[in-house]
Amino acid sequence: MNDKSLRTETNQSLQLAVRGMTCAACVNRVERALNKVPGVSQAQVNFATETASVSLAEEACEFDPAKLVEAVQDAGYDAQLQAEDAPLQDEAQSWWQVWGAVTLGIMASLPLVLPMLWGRHDFWPPWVQFALSTPVQFILGARFYKAGWAALKDRSGNMDQLVALGTSAAWGLSVWLWWRHDPAAMNTHTGMSGMGHEQPQLYFESAAVVITLVLLGKALEARAKRQTTLAIRALQSLRPDTVRRLGPQGEVDVPVGQVVVGDVLVVRPGERIPVDGEVTEGSSHVDEAMLTGEPLPVSKSVGDKVTGGAINAEGRLLMRATAVGAQTMLAQIIRRVVEAQATKAPIQRVVDRVSAVFVPTVLAVALVTWLGWTWHGAPIDEALIRAVAVLVIACPCALGLATPAAIMAGTGAAARAGILIKDPEALETAHRVTVVAFDKTGTLTIGQPTLKDLAVAPPQTGALTREAALGVAAALQSGSEHPLAQAVLKAFKGEPPASANIQAVAGRGIRGDVQVDGPSQVWALGSGRWMNELCDESLSAHWQSWAEAQQSQGSTVSWLMALDAAGRGHVHAGLAFGDELKPGAAQAVAALHAQGITTVMISGDNRGAAEAVGRQLGIGRVIAEVLPNDKADQVRALQHTAEGQRVVVAMVGDGLNDAPALAAADVGMAMANPQGGVDVAMHAAGITLMRGDPALVAAALQISRLTTRKIHQNLFWAFGYNVLGIPLAALGGLSPMVAGAAMAFSSVSVVSNALLLSRWRSR
Repeated sequence: MNDKSLRTETNQSLQLAVRGMTCAACVNRVERALNKVPGVSQAQVNFATETASVSLAEEACEFDPAKLVEAVQDAGYDAQLQAEDAPLQDEAQSWWQVWGAVTLGIMASLPLVLPMLWGRHDFWPPWVQFALSTPVQFILGARFYKAGWAALKDRSGNMDQLVALGTSAAWGLSVWLWWRHDPAAMNTHTGMSGMGHEQPQLYFESAAVVITLVLLGKALEARAKRQTTLAIRALQSLRPDTVRRLGPQGEVDVPVGQVVVGDVLVVRPGERIPVDGEVTEGSSHVDEAMLTGEPLPVSKSVGDKVTGGAINAEGRLLMRATAVGAQTMLAQIIRRVVEAQATKAPIQRVVDRVSAVFVPTVLAVALVTWLGWTWHGAPIDEALIRAVAVLVIACPCALGLATPAAIMAGTGAAARAGILIKDPEALETAHRVTVVAFDKTGTLTIGQPTLKDLAVAPPQTGALTREAALGVAAALQSGSEHPLAQAVLKAFKGEPPASANIQAVAGRGIRGDVQVDGPSQVWALGSGRWMNELCDESLSAHWQSWAEAQQSQGSTVSWLMALDAAGRGHVHAGLAFGDELKPGAAQAVAALHAQGITTVMISGDNRGAAEAVGRQLGIGRVIAEVLPNDKADQVRALQHTAEGQRVVVAMVGDGLNDAPALAAADVGMAMANPQGGVDVAMHAAGITLMRGDPALVAAALQISRLTTRKIHQNLFWAFGYNVLGIPLAALGGLSPMVAGAAMAFSSVSVVSNALLLSRWRSR
């Protein structure tokens, strides 16, 4: 990759692949090195993914990314810049790189260990033990010396130093005991020399076995960590390499990277849709399960939007590309998942503080162990071997993997179910939610209202007929994309009357000049709130009874008013709009209630319509007639009880007009819908529900609880392992070999426990 190609004036974030980290202490070293680079605002390193996310300061407009690579290399690690839409690197290495060293270590260690199982510590003469253990110590174990020395030069500690010191001490002690003993006895073993000399107990096997076990643990750990990235790899595999482009020469296969916006592409049955676009010819069903979690294929025809990565079923489609490269929905989903997995959870800060002092503390404990046993009269070799056990059993790897491994597995499982988690903070907060507030339209309802009824004033001078009133409403709404406007236009079959000076009034309605059987007149169409503000007279009994009947059925009522020169209004017609509930909405609310969560609905609709929907769904509290800008205030009010206690609130909306409320909530859940667009929803909240299924709300809270539980389990295991293991080793309860085995497999167990989340399914 050319570093200069990444030099930019606009990008404020860069990604690096970092190789060579072995524990949480390495993470702290790399972060310190990156944060010292001028122009870097913040650097976060993820041990599980071996990546670094670097945020640049605003003033760093001409930042050279090569400085980041240089800083990491100076700290003793390898680094490589990653493009924003680069595929996840496959870390699969050759058999020799992964298992060759482990195999050689086992072949050298087994002959040393097997006689010990029969109680024969003196089975092999010292020169054989030396010959078998030394290559393991200094050839297979060279990586520990190299990484440990680099950390020492940086005046920091890591796991490699503990392994290198512990095994070197065991190997060196054995050489010293061998050298000190009678040379004649060193060349034979008891029972063969016949000289009566007793062979000393050596610890060559401890050094060799510890290094072999650590290498085995690292190999298993790498394999387990790779499983946590399967969700990202599965998403990246949805991108086809080539695409069939339709041009003057007909259909031509070209690399997908050459497609530009506006190109017409051909998608045959069974092929993946290459980029985001719009169907221009043909009809088919499209499988979007990997993108949204929707199990059933979705019907697509001319004018419908299609998303890159989905699978075309039975029909041939022509589509026009509307987004390519990093701008496609698939690329954005991958980027969000990667960012969520690379970002640290708040609880990780505690681990970082512990990791910063972990290695120095272990070294101090090992020194105290050696001095303590020596002071109590233990032989020097026995005291030293106790200190070696302390060094070997300490495991900062498990601390570094506990949180990120669980987050990677949890966010990956959520992504497969159509739940896109933007950052770990939202994931960590969601498990404490006790109140869920819903928007109504597009969230609990389908979001495609229809005109259920239209009532006009009794016949009198100047009164409109039903068709004329519908024509005026259609003229006012002719340029609007609002769902209610589309319902009016769909109900009106003809050409709307001429209109001018159309003006939308936020939270109230729309007004403009419309010509109806004479000169142009100012008309307004809007909510009951606006009607009360514009009209002097109270509604007649006729209008009131009609409105109450419509609202009791869950319909939303709008009023068509003629405005005089002073801007005062007179009601000419009432329009009732109905929106069907989403299938499964009532069951979704019931599922939340079963979890002990209180549900609230915040809606801009009139109280009658909103409460009717609330009754149908079983929602206990309905807050109606709320302007879009006031929804955030309602969310803030829900965050405190009457007694002043803090309540954790989640807000579920469509990600558009609900954006302020989503931001005000402790956890914002943006529900994607065809009208609002998934790309907008993904930027509006901490959690995005990729399909419009209210059941995903309870599923998101569930995966949050499960992931948080795994984090706590992993941290309990990682901390508890060291808290119990180090004192036990210091007191002489563990041999170096047993300590090495426990240390090697502790990190594997942490990752394996996190991988249990991959079995989770939303239903």
